[in-house]
Amino acid sequence: MIVATSRSSRESLRLVELPSRPLRADELRVRVRAIGVNPVDWKMREGGPLGTAQRLIGPPGPLVVGIDFAGEVVEVGSAVERPRPGDRVVGGTDFSRKQRGSYADEVIVRPDQCAELPASVSFEEAACLPVAGVTAWRWLDEADIASKPGARVLVLGASGGVGLFALQLARSYGATVVGVCSARNAPLVTRLGATALDYNQGDPLEAAARLGPFDLVLNAVGSAVYPSASCRSLLCATGLLGLVVVRPADYPALVTSRRTKTLLGKPTREILEPLVAALVKREIEAIIEATFPLAEAEEAHARSRAGKVVGKLLLVP
Repeated sequence: MIVATSRSSRESLRLVELPSRPLRADELRVRVRAIGVNPVDWKMREGGPLGTAQRLIGPPGPLVVGIDFAGEVVEVGSAVERPRPGDRVVGGTDFSRKQRGSYADEVIVRPDQCAELPASVSFEEAACLPVAGVTAWRWLDEADIASKPGARVLVLGASGGVGLFALQLARSYGATVVGVCSARNAPLVTRLGATALDYNQGDPLEAAARLGPFDLVLNAVGSAVYPSASCRSLLCATGLLGLVVVRPADYPALVTSRRTKTLLGKPTREILEPLVAALVKREIEAIIEATFPLAEAEEAHARSRAGKVVGKLLLVP
């Protein structure tokens, strides 16, 4: 088993070979074909709450980062009915289950962490879904957008991984969507069905106010850029402010305001299956900015840290 491992942000990611362990009855082994890169991957290396949790409850040994994967099942435990060997799947690893990360040529997960892929969906498209797609899906579900005729959604950071999936899913539900992005990315946001607002042309929240009020304001950038109080002023009476990026200054509002929430996009079969179906129907598309060999994972992290990534970065073993 070849993995990209690191002990901390001070140590570069490097490829090492670790022994493959036998499967437990409720596990399956997947040959990884594509890996999605997420900010949480490099943030875990830097410590913080997730990094600390990984070190306390995660698997022993060196840190293998990553969550998103797509590939082929090569082996299943005795209690696993589906998927079966040879099936194509997409899913996410979970360190709380003592699982190594997805920056590897194989992963070991449980069936409830992955969904089967039809041949019409590529491994590269699928690998974009687990964290970003699931996060977007969960926010729209939390705000109950699918059951609200005439719903309005504002996405701050509309050209990022979560933002692009959120605006596409919202449009597929029939919602009116406004997306804040750069002028460079406005044509993409417009093509995917949203009204694009250039954040360099005045205050984008003031511009958005003329198009609201909103049932959901999804802040995928952070309250340091778009203050939560200003975002909440754009909500309708039952609207929700969703924080994808959380900093300590957000904690009081998360505790005291029922209209401000955060949640973790944890990949599950239950959510991945409808996301795969949406890809099949072309209700959503995966936007991939760049693909790197697994050996160049450090370069992918540097690009992700720099921000301004349009859609997703991928690794291929």
